[in-house]
Amino acid sequence: MNSVTRTATASARRTTQLNLENGARRGKWKGEVFRALLILCLVVAFVTLVAVIIQAAVKGWPRLDWNLIRQMPSTLDRESSGMQSALFGTIYLMIGLVLTVVPIGVSAAIYMEEFADQSKWWVRFIDLNIQNLAAVPSIVFGILGLALIVRGPLSLGTVVYAGSLTLAMLVLPTIILASREAIRSVPVTLRNGSLGLGATKWQTIWHQVLPSAVPGMVTGTILALSRAIGETAPLLLVGATVFVTYNPDGFFDGAYTALPVQIYQWASRPQEEFRILASAGVIVLLAVLLAMNSIAIWIRNKFTRDL
Repeated sequence: MNSVTRTATASARRTTQLNLENGARRGKWKGEVFRALLILCLVVAFVTLVAVIIQAAVKGWPRLDWNLIRQMPSTLDRESSGMQSALFGTIYLMIGLVLTVVPIGVSAAIYMEEFADQSKWWVRFIDLNIQNLAAVPSIVFGILGLALIVRGPLSLGTVVYAGSLTLAMLVLPTIILASREAIRSVPVTLRNGSLGLGATKWQTIWHQVLPSAVPGMVTGTILALSRAIGETAPLLLVGATVFVTYNPDGFFDGAYTALPVQIYQWASRPQEEFRILASAGVIVLLAVLLAMNSIAIWIRNKFTRDL
């Protein structure tokens, strides 16, 4: 190799090395900037959330008493007006929602993960639609509930269970996806070991897969229910009344309201007393959400320890 060739080879090698080093430095610099932007967005979101909670707590503190829970809403006695009907309406809604959506969501997840043939086009089509439905705005489910449940083929009317079914359609895709992910995370060796010992596929699913997947399934379900408990638009469309002075008579009879609807009704009024009630209602709703999330964490940790 002559000197010209050696010089050209060395120059090419050095140029390539410098280019790679410069690219690495530029990539590192861009990565640091992107990381800083992510942290900034997180801080802004957290500070905004804390500011909203503090503002609601300070403004609603005068009405955070037992009257807020024990008394019915009133437009005349604003000083002792409460939200008992909204609280009981929310409890009825959530009971109907849990009894409806959990069996359907878990069953669908078991079928899609354990029994469905993923090579079939219609299975992939269903899977794609489940993922798409998880991102659909809640108002769309409210319109669907009004057309199919309240007035359409079911014609249940504006009752509590119509609201539960509408919220079930809203959170069903999320529960299916969370349950499928929990089932998918169970090691294949556990299934193979059970089948190798002579258990049937259903016995393997019931005694091995589901107990192992329960923590993840419960966590995903509670988080989905937490989303449902704060929805207002779908409930307004399917008949949740903004002003009710009595508790629901049952799942299929009588008018009802819910915490987010009651808060919306108070916040839309011009009187300052109702604005204070709305702030107090926000704190109560946040307390309910925090309690639900705490229960999810406790159940997940308990089942994880037992397993």
